[in-house]
Amino acid sequence: MSKVCTIAWVHGVVQGVGFRYSTQREAVQLGLTGYARNMDDGSVEVLACGEAEQVDKLVAWLKAGGPRSARVDKVLTEPHQPGKEYVNFGIRY
Repeated sequence: MSKVCTIAWVHGVVQGVGFRYSTQREAVQLGLTGYARNMDDGSVEVLACGEAEQVDKLVAWLKAGGPRSARVDKVLTEPHQPGKEYVNFGIRY
């Protein structure tokens, strides 16, 4: 079991539809740490850290469209080494 961090940028209709809160709920259920935050370009940035299999499950959930109220057009991901360790999964403003 290896710990990994992946950063994702989710594009589409993902702000103002409860996307960050739904992502937080999914991440907590998967035992992940990190954050979700709105970006100025209308996308949502998601940092997910934890067991590789669980991070992959969250990324798959994001790519599948996230919450029903959202419309995901594309998800870009890359491995990430955060400058600090996160102890929970939060929502950034």
